[in-house]
Amino acid sequence: MTQDNFYQPMMSQAGLKPTFSVLALDEYGLTNEVHIAGESPLTLFIDNKEVVTLMTLGIYPEALTIGYLRNQRFIEYLTEIKSVCVNWDRERVDVVTFKGITEWDRKISKRTITTGCGQGTVFSCSVDKIYHVRLPEVQIKQSYIYALLNALNQYNEIYRQAGAVHGCALCEGTEILYFVEDVGRHNAADTIAGQMWLNQWTGENKVFYTTGRLTSEIVMKAANMGIAILLSRSGVTQMGIELAEQIGVTMIARAKGKHFLVYTGTKNIIFDAIPSMDTVKILDKHYE
Repeated sequence: MTQDNFYQPMMSQAGLKPTFSVLALDEYGLTNEVHIAGESPLTLFIDNKEVVTLMTLGIYPEALTIGYLRNQRFIEYLTEIKSVCVNWDRERVDVVTFKGITEWDRKISKRTITTGCGQGTVFSCSVDKIYHVRLPEVQIKQSYIYALLNALNQYNEIYRQAGAVHGCALCEGTEILYFVEDVGRHNAADTIAGQMWLNQWTGENKVFYTTGRLTSEIVMKAANMGIAILLSRSGVTQMGIELAEQIGVTMIARAKGKHFLVYTGTKNIIFDAIPSMDTVKILDKHYE
């Protein structure tokens, strides 16, 4: 099998609830019932071979698994996957393929622990090919950036309840196609990648938003999803910028209110909604 053709592997539906209630003492010495984010280990096995353990909220574990395999380049086509089965009692997800993983030893031989707050892992097989990627130029209007930032304020439900999570979104134009939260931004990114694959969404003309920083890992994931524009409310890293410049990713970060900074791909921004300096100061103070 080499093409997806709207194929869907057999999958469990084993999502967990994202938050739990606990008692905590506040600054007045009073006991309050509050929400906290869930966190569960999920060890990924491919054809009964252990790959990695992910720490996750566990809301969409099947999509997370498929997206992880896609972004790490273990799997090239969705049709290679026969089934994805999550068993939380055993804290594992089993992926069964039709023909096994080609060049398994090479792909699994070297891994890098990344800066992800959930201890993300990048395998050499995903790094090997990334420097050959060159994404097409995609322009975005300043007014679209503002519209997306405004719309995204309505999301982050788990963060508002419990904190301790990052959010990521797949956007097109001024529309938010999909939003997900997890304890690590890399997990949220992989979940989006999985949903894109399952729904046969391409990265063409899409924007990837994250509440987390734009590191080289996030740039790699965006490139593997075919997304040329990254938008973040946080900052960027040196390696993130260097990789983005090489493969053609536009990085927009520190985006809050009417303020943002474009670090790479500056020619791809259409400045059609330049605010007054006073407006920026007032709105930025509101979002502090």
